[in-house]
Amino acid sequence: MPKIHELSETLTNQIAAGEVIERPASVVKELVENSLDAGATRIRVDFVDAGLKQIVVQDNGTGIERDQVDLAFTRHATSKISNEHDLFKVSTLGFRGEALASISAVSHVEILTATDGAIGTRATFSGGSKKGQEDAAARKGTKITVQDLFFNTPARLKYLRSPRTEIMKIVDIINRLALGYPQVSFTLSNTGKILLRTTGNGNLKQTVANVYGRHIAEQMENIEAKDNDFKVTGLISKPELTRSTRNFMSILLNGRYIRNFQLNTAIMDGYGSKLTARHYPIAIVSIKVDPLLVDVNVHPTKQEVRLSKEKELSRLITTAISNALVEKVEKTSAFTNLENKRETLVDQLQFNLNQDLVNTERKEVPEIHDQEEKPEFNATKETEKEDKHENGQYVDLNIPREDDKYIITKTWDQNVAEQQKLTPFGSSSANQEVISSGDEVLANNLPRLAYVGQTDTYIIAENEGDLFLVDQVAARRRLQFEKTYQILTSKKIVQQGLLTPIVLEFGNLDFIQVKDKTEQIKQIGIYLEDFGQNSFIVRSYPTWIHENIEETIRQILDSYLNVDKGSSENLFKRVAEMEAKHAVKGKINLSAAEAKQIISDLRKTADPYYDASGRLVLVRMGQNELKKMFKRDE
Repeated sequence: MPKIHELSETLTNQIAAGEVIERPASVVKELVENSLDAGATRIRVDFVDAGLKQIVVQDNGTGIERDQVDLAFTRHATSKISNEHDLFKVSTLGFRGEALASISAVSHVEILTATDGAIGTRATFSGGSKKGQEDAAARKGTKITVQDLFFNTPARLKYLRSPRTEIMKIVDIINRLALGYPQVSFTLSNTGKILLRTTGNGNLKQTVANVYGRHIAEQMENIEAKDNDFKVTGLISKPELTRSTRNFMSILLNGRYIRNFQLNTAIMDGYGSKLTARHYPIAIVSIKVDPLLVDVNVHPTKQEVRLSKEKELSRLITTAISNALVEKVEKTSAFTNLENKRETLVDQLQFNLNQDLVNTERKEVPEIHDQEEKPEFNATKETEKEDKHENGQYVDLNIPREDDKYIITKTWDQNVAEQQKLTPFGSSSANQEVISSGDEVLANNLPRLAYVGQTDTYIIAENEGDLFLVDQVAARRRLQFEKTYQILTSKKIVQQGLLTPIVLEFGNLDFIQVKDKTEQIKQIGIYLEDFGQNSFIVRSYPTWIHENIEETIRQILDSYLNVDKGSSENLFKRVAEMEAKHAVKGKINLSAAEAKQIISDLRKTADPYYDASGRLVLVRMGQNELKKMFKRDE
């Protein structure tokens, strides 16, 4: 066995740094937490090259005395605990005394600090050793500059992610701290560009507006509850405002951001069945608790803690959220359905696939006719011809098609063989649908249904004695999905200009993610221009969006946040599904002709039995089932 020897101080510092300083965001977290512990009310963070080249953190806290600077950069030196008893009632964010020593071990550090009424001190450290110290003019507080992070441990660099990812990690850290300390003013900038600025006025909703954007802050509701051990306050989003990951659920325990699966579950339980699958709310839950009930010394980064009475706290959080939603979230008025029944015939026919999309849109929005002459926003005559051709108003049977919707295709011989198995058209019924034999092959998975009647929700049809009930809402959504999906995949998305451009404001983290996906978003016809201050401007919109332009665009962009890129096909399907739900909100009064058209168009869809979200479109009741229901043996 090799001889045992004591490691050098330099090596032990680098090993310790590996536990505390994983990436540039770790440096930012440790330095800002020290600023908060020093009582700062204003904190500014600037970084360059994702934090690898330079990180500067400046505050107006109490500062460090001249004879304490060396001690501050010594391992396990701290002013926040004195003995083993203090370890069980930690009320500060930092307490181990490892941050500055670990940072200086893997970078070049300069500190400029001054206490109230004293001369300032400037000192430099590199690779874990002190390089110099001098008196300097400085305001009360501390400014720490970290340069060339990991300069002496280059192997650490290969484990870092892309610059964009590292920037988002830094932004996320500052966002959480800002939400935990709304009474502190935070400023975050990347190479001189401001990413976040909070007022520090103590208003949590105002801080949420700075972090996530005004649009989100306006849809947040207050929560508040307490018992003998805990006090829970914060903000939660309404059930209709969600994200696809849990990243927007922030739990702050005595100001410290923590990760806790059981408390996250408690937040979700508070919403009950109001959330759809794989959708998570935006929530800031602040918990005040006696430090004796918390053990914060169980994780190197202190983001995981051990809680006493965790079950009781979970119940309190669930109750607080549930009560807030019951009391404050507006319920849909029962008169909404009555208003839908007043729609005009054109509105009711919006799901008809034979309508010309561009012309229909312009009839519904007469106020923007002045801009129709602009070529960049309107279809050419050739495009309008193609639209009519695609919508079935004109079909040239002599032109081969690749999509198997018409007769002459590459699978002609196979189609002919299939046609020989089909039942000839019946001519006895005047109302029977007339359909070409080529289309009959494609629609053969759904029998030809004859319209019988309808209730306020279901269309009743029959085929050879079997009864079919068609859910009109699900059917219209299936048709709208097919229509929108066809437009998206055709790559001929017509744009309509806006008289008043829409400005979309985002939080810093959302802005970075949306900006990274602008090229992908263009594929669905939404063109975003960087408008500065974490906002985009939209000057036109795709004509497949029917109404509530801004709301629909926001919902689409929300779906991009924290969602895997995936293929274009999956993207188009997701957007088409969203538009179908948005365009078809509920049942409407249908004439017999409209109901027949729905039945006819269903047979031409890819899946007439389910809408895009998996909801059942129709059910069949066979003759045998009907006989059993009426207890007939004949």
